[in-house]
Amino acid sequence: MMLRMASKIYPSPQAALEGLTHDGMMVAVGGFGLCGIPENLIVALRDSNVKNVTCVSNNAGVDDWGLGLLLETKQIKKMLSSYVGENAEFERQFMADELEIEFCPQGTLAERLRAGGAGIRGFYTKTGVGTVVAEGKETMEFEGETCVLERGIVTDLSLVKAWKADEAGNVIYRKTARNFNPMVAMAGKVTIVEVEEIVPIGSLDPDQIHTPSIYINRIVQSTFEKRIEQRTVSPS
Repeated sequence: MMLRMASKIYPSPQAALEGLTHDGMMVAVGGFGLCGIPENLIVALRDSNVKNVTCVSNNAGVDDWGLGLLLETKQIKKMLSSYVGENAEFERQFMADELEIEFCPQGTLAERLRAGGAGIRGFYTKTGVGTVVAEGKETMEFEGETCVLERGIVTDLSLVKAWKADEAGNVIYRKTARNFNPMVAMAGKVTIVEVEEIVPIGSLDPDQIHTPSIYINRIVQSTFEKRIEQRTVSPS
């Protein structure tokens, strides 16, 4: 008798989040600026009314899109990020002590997510030594150089955006939208991917798959807006 794999495909972002959210959870979100963000899953997370979220993301979106939507509703308690310069509401909450911040160098953040997904509890790096980034952290000497211990990140939930997925959850990202998404996908105890296209198993070239299905728990197909953070045009 042949056993069929349970479907990972969900009809909507709201359905994909069902049963996964709880107050005080940690969520990792893919993307860089507005490129490659799981925008529909972010909206669904906002609409779930989950509170006191710790959010791990390279940045905090902009004021009216991406994670900026969750900042507007004050659903985020803490941000763990490397760049937050495009969001005035983020700045306001930070300056008013309404939001906890843990800044992390960009490469270190990427490696902390990857390490968590690979089962690596921590690693040493020279990045941040002698700065506020290293305050309160263990250090060790390696060949005469001081390195700081950084912890791997494992989140309750990861939300990622991809170009294509097959029905098993093997994923391909498109160009620079790949950015943080592969590491975020690895770090989640449960990972949801929203994609532009779902194809049958066997349709994707195995050599082109960026995130294998073992990391993906749920898939939803969505349509997307093309927003630009800072539009620059030449004089006509």
